[in-house]
Amino acid sequence: MKVIGVPVPGAPLDRPYVFVKLETNAGVVGWGEATLEGKAGAVIACVNDFREFVIGSDPMQVEHHWQSMWVHSFYRPGPIAGSAISGIDQALWDIRGKLLGLPVYKLLGGPVDPRGVRGYYHAGAATRDELIKLRETAIAQGITCFKTGPGGRTWEWIDSHAKIDASVKRMAMLREALGPEIDIGVDAHAKMSPAVASIILKEIEPLKLLFFEEPCPPENARAMAKIARRTATPIATGERLVSHYSVRELIELDAVDIIQTDINHVGGISALMKVGAMAEPAGMALAPHACEGPIGGIATLHADAAMPNFLVQEICSGAQPGQKEKIWEEWLGFPAMRMVNGFFPLPSRPGLGFELDEGVFTKYPFTGSRSMARIFHDDGSVAEW
Repeated sequence: MKVIGVPVPGAPLDRPYVFVKLETNAGVVGWGEATLEGKAGAVIACVNDFREFVIGSDPMQVEHHWQSMWVHSFYRPGPIAGSAISGIDQALWDIRGKLLGLPVYKLLGGPVDPRGVRGYYHAGAATRDELIKLRETAIAQGITCFKTGPGGRTWEWIDSHAKIDASVKRMAMLREALGPEIDIGVDAHAKMSPAVASIILKEIEPLKLLFFEEPCPPENARAMAKIARRTATPIATGERLVSHYSVRELIELDAVDIIQTDINHVGGISALMKVGAMAEPAGMALAPHACEGPIGGIATLHADAAMPNFLVQEICSGAQPGQKEKIWEEWLGFPAMRMVNGFFPLPSRPGLGFELDEGVFTKYPFTGSRSMARIFHDDGSVAEW
């Protein structure tokens, strides 16, 4: 087992990629991703802590290894151990698919849609003119969905009408400029209280957003449920939640419409599929978060492709590929996580669908963790990122 930290130009400084490589005595190699924002060094150490759980074992027993890492940790994993488990689990599924000669999504029972996995990019446009140009690009590329923020760097628990009005006007401009055919998701990044979120959601109901994401911290399930009862706009959350156990309260309280757990944090392919299975009978959809590297992004497509209640897949990229996407293509030999006519194509090769030479990482030496941005309110108190 090897764990490799890889910072690349064009990717956020707070999330150098953490890749896990498992080598078998049969010569089959599996890859996974354990990237965690702001905690790369801690995750690398935690992956190494799980070495004795993995070395010398049968890689086909994926569920057994997942249970052992989770239960035998005694203290239930949070985001650091959850991300470490995620990377190992993805690599085990990659090996499993390669040994059986099938893409992972076929092992999971997919694909549901032969076109691939519907996705969205981040809007990355601030003015009306920029949004109109983005709409033209979307029509030309077949993009059907974008995500953006509500405006406003920080939000107080009870905020001013001026700030609320500015946010509502921004979202109205988004809808007007992008047009009715393109779906829009808005991510509040847990910056709001139930009161502020409820006011904004009432005002923007006519915009018919695809979803409003993380209006308040996801661990506050009852606050999320309060917001959901006050609006017809679908509520989404979950990128910071670890394992399928963490979504149980959201489901029981009927607190959200869409769950967005991240394959690099939730516990890998095994846990993401369990989240989908728990959400499906509750009438909830899955729209997984993915704002890290290409291996986790590819892995999540396999899970998406086999979920009957999958909605749409995030990738933290724009409609035009940037520097990091070009690096990904150099590594993998194909444009990873780039949509074709609004869909991420599914790999046809066994396992996760790629081979990778770890030598490509040598030009990007790991230099340690970088903290996420620290945001403060005007009075100096701590604000949500």
